Amino acid sequence: MHPHAGVAIVAILAMIVLTLGYVMACAVWPFTACRRCGGAGKHRSPSGRAFRYCRRCKGTGARLRTGRKVYNAVRRLYREGR
Repeated sequence: MHPHAGVAIVAILAMIVLTLGYVMACAVWPFTACRRCGGAGKHRSPSGRAFRYCRRCKGTGARLRTGRKVYNAVRRLYREGR
């Protein structure tokens, strides 16, 4: 066995564990805080008195995770293909 084979196996197993963890996180928590507004759902004006709703999340403060978007797209393709 090659001396670097053990390191490669550990790296592959770590990537598999991280991927499965992300898939489980997307299943349990499909939404994450909007990065533009920080999860608040609104932006304050420079004076601090007025606010407007965030355009990216439409004022909800939550965005659908990328992994969940992919899962929904695959599920939609499968459903429409039957």
